[in-house]
Amino acid sequence: MLRSLGQKRVTGSGEDPRVAELRTAVSRLRRELAVLPAEFPDRAIAEDELAALASMTSGDAPEILRLRRSLLLIAGAIGSVSALSKGLTQVREAVELFGEPPRG
Repeated sequence: MLRSLGQKRVTGSGEDPRVAELRTAVSRLRRELAVLPAEFPDRAIAEDELAALASMTSGDAPEILRLRRSLLLIAGAIGSVSALSKGLTQVREAVELFGEPPRG
């Protein structure tokens, strides 16, 4: 897993490794959520926000404020589902690779 904000693009790929890390983490959590048999009240919110995060990984570096908003909504929606805690942690760590939102 990538841990540094100073990561460079992989030669020849042209892709920001932070975006790749986020895409992987989001994909993993979406799969875990899809196979989870339990229903819970905010499942649709989690699914929608994971879909939004996935779409943000299709281009260049996503907007940090939007990433963090989606992360908060996902955490609020599935935070109490212990089976998803590892996947949620991986998404949070991937979002944190983008740093803090600009202050303005």
